[in-house]
Amino acid sequence: MAAASRDLQGLLAGLDPTADVAQRHIWLIHLFDWLRGDRASPQAAIGRVQLLLDAVETRPELCERLRAWWRAFTQAVDLTALLADYGFAPRTAFLSEFGERMRRKILPGTPETTDASDLFRLVLPGVFDAGWIALLDDTQLARIGALLSDAAPAHDGSPRWRHTVMDAVTYCCSQVVATGFSPELRLRISPEAGEARPFHALMSDLDALREQMFARPHNEDALQAAFVAFRDRLDACRSSASSVYAHLEDNGISVGLVFRLRQLRERVLRIRELLDCLISPVPGPSMARLVGKLVLAGGERNSIRALIASNSSMLAAKVTERSAETGEHYITRDRRSYLQMVKKAAGGGAFTALTVLAKFGIYALALSAFWSGLASGLMYAASFVAIQLLHLTLATKQPAMTAPAMAARLRDIKSDGAVDQFVDEVANLVRSQVAAVLGNVLLVVPAVGLLVWGCQAALGRPLLDAAHAAATLHGLSLLGPTVLFAAFTGILLFSSSIIAGWTENAFVLHRLDSAMRYNPRIGAFLGAARARRWAAFMRTHISGFASNISLGLMLGLLPAFAGFFGLGLDVRHVTLSAGQIAAAAASIGLPALHQPALWWAVAAIPVIGALNVSVSFYFAFRLALRAHSVSLDDRARIRSAIWARWRRRPVSFFLPT
Repeated sequence: MAAASRDLQGLLAGLDPTADVAQRHIWLIHLFDWLRGDRASPQAAIGRVQLLLDAVETRPELCERLRAWWRAFTQAVDLTALLADYGFAPRTAFLSEFGERMRRKILPGTPETTDASDLFRLVLPGVFDAGWIALLDDTQLARIGALLSDAAPAHDGSPRWRHTVMDAVTYCCSQVVATGFSPELRLRISPEAGEARPFHALMSDLDALREQMFARPHNEDALQAAFVAFRDRLDACRSSASSVYAHLEDNGISVGLVFRLRQLRERVLRIRELLDCLISPVPGPSMARLVGKLVLAGGERNSIRALIASNSSMLAAKVTERSAETGEHYITRDRRSYLQMVKKAAGGGAFTALTVLAKFGIYALALSAFWSGLASGLMYAASFVAIQLLHLTLATKQPAMTAPAMAARLRDIKSDGAVDQFVDEVANLVRSQVAAVLGNVLLVVPAVGLLVWGCQAALGRPLLDAAHAAATLHGLSLLGPTVLFAAFTGILLFSSSIIAGWTENAFVLHRLDSAMRYNPRIGAFLGAARARRWAAFMRTHISGFASNISLGLMLGLLPAFAGFFGLGLDVRHVTLSAGQIAAAAASIGLPALHQPALWWAVAAIPVIGALNVSVSFYFAFRLALRAHSVSLDDRARIRSAIWARWRRRPVSFFLPT
């Protein structure tokens, strides 16, 4: 304590109201460094605050010097901007905001500034400060307020700090009104909320509140009436802006608009916090809470991780809302839909046999790596689109689409009944995946065998020579890197669902179906009836087209690009791999049954299928959980309920009841 006292004595001796801006701010930074100490505990910082107050209050000349320093500080630094704007991002673009935060982290700040926000970051930089500020009791806050009280009031006789806070409220309200009047928000507000016109009257209600706040003589009843009217109008503005979310769910999500809505909500909360400071008969605790929240907001504003988390949450909502609609079609809930899924998957497996044959045909052309990958990618894309248009099913396409549909059911997950319903859906989903994978694999193998034997009869030789057939079996063996490649393919399946969700959201957001239906040029070219049919067709199939084309190109091109960089990555799709194994075995003939390589390749099929499904579903489900902001506690409840169902009724995950 003696050492602390000596440090404090040096700080108090250096208190100079006549110093220049930089020296005054450096003194303030050193003072708060002393208050934090070694950051061992917030209670230790509170003890130092008590020591500081005792040291200053016992010396009247020091009190006067501190008040003079505070007057010089508030005249040089505009605290209104700090109260109104600190913690809010002025940029809607992710890259520009990312660059600004990186600049703040890399480049040092200077105390030679009149920007209160920049100085605040230097004086109160971390969460620890919010912790000890929250522990200040009413007596300490009152003593701090008495030390910083300004003997020179404003022209109307009220304390100057009230005018500062009221100006901050005015700045925040102007931002709220500007956002409410922006075209992208104004045109999406519900008609009922728009008719109330809350944004039009907000500033006039604020003027009435300001007039009563500084009226002389003071009328407490009139002030409370003005405050209630303004608060209700502010709530109406927030409710009106919230009605935009219903429009976004039906008409596509704009990340920029969601960002503005979140900023508006935070502005409204900031206004309430500022009003608490003005209306409260004892403003000290409200001021302390406000400063603590400013510290936390500053940490959030400067955090790269927080920026990425916030942006990814908005992007997740953008892509998962659309994928959830598509994914509903892939979940079977009864015996009839289960058998229908098996039939569609069997058809998809039979069609994939042609894809496998075309793949070997492209290999036979002996193209360079890039052109071979491009040709394979285009062939895969055409095959996947054909399967979509024939209303067949490719098994591994399902998980990334069904995960958002599953997570959409987690919005009301607080009750135990909701958890049980979700577990029922998990069982339905797993059954659907099993049915689809089995339908694909059990049909692609005999279909490929028949095609290979047909080609052999037509050509008079095996489709694959012995060397290529053996290389195919060894390449797909469980003993090789098949597990890694299968997991990598699961990531590609997830990526294709992201592209599908983003594309469909953009299609809906920009109303391209309406443009195709009613645009005069398109109507003149296609005709009105055909334009309507094409608009409905594209609205229904745009997500599938984006998913299938992107997946096909990734399956074909990414191995070629990985080979260019020497990474040696390849893809392992369960249906395609099963078809390739069948082609190699059929080319070798019955002797293949005696080769261990065949059985190691066959053993890899269930592993490939499980990894394709589980990896793509895992990433898609995690993204959907982020989009719906499901808490860690709720996730733990869900895991426990799923394991309980597995122990009690494992068969329900494989066969319909």
